[in-house]
Amino acid sequence: MKKKKHHVKTNAVRFLEKNKIPHETREFEVGETHASAKEIAITLGIAPEKLFKTIVLVGKQTGPLVTVIPSHHSLDLKKVAKVSGNKKVELLSLNDLEKVTGYIRGGCSPIGMKKHFPTYLASEAMQCEDIYVSAGKRGYQMRLAPKDLQAATRAEVVDICE
Repeated sequence: MKKKKHHVKTNAVRFLEKNKIPHETREFEVGETHASAKEIAITLGIAPEKLFKTIVLVGKQTGPLVTVIPSHHSLDLKKVAKVSGNKKVELLSLNDLEKVTGYIRGGCSPIGMKKHFPTYLASEAMQCEDIYVSAGKRGYQMRLAPKDLQAATRAEVVDICE
């Protein structure tokens, strides 16, 4: 992957550039409504299994934690609770998302959050040569190798999908 010039400098992009992690960014138009992962994959012209979504949860024992899963899968909260050392995990409130991560819904990147949180990358990612995740704002995605995402987020690769 060749490095491209970036039009937008989000915390995620700055982190990748600073750490010389190869990546590409892609921008697309966003409307007033929240686009589905399927719509985003079509817009980008990529297979849905290459598009990953970031879901921020909170556990009673650990506090906030980050999961990154294929966009066409659902998260298994019981599996996440088990691998993260929590009895139970639940979605972080949308009202708290920006305050905790620095990102908004639809633009939450697993890279470059306000602080580092335990991160869990779905094992399906490692079957792909490259994947797309949010680059830190709505309508902005980045493509990178799963091993680079794992290194950048210090993620544990685990089975967390239903």
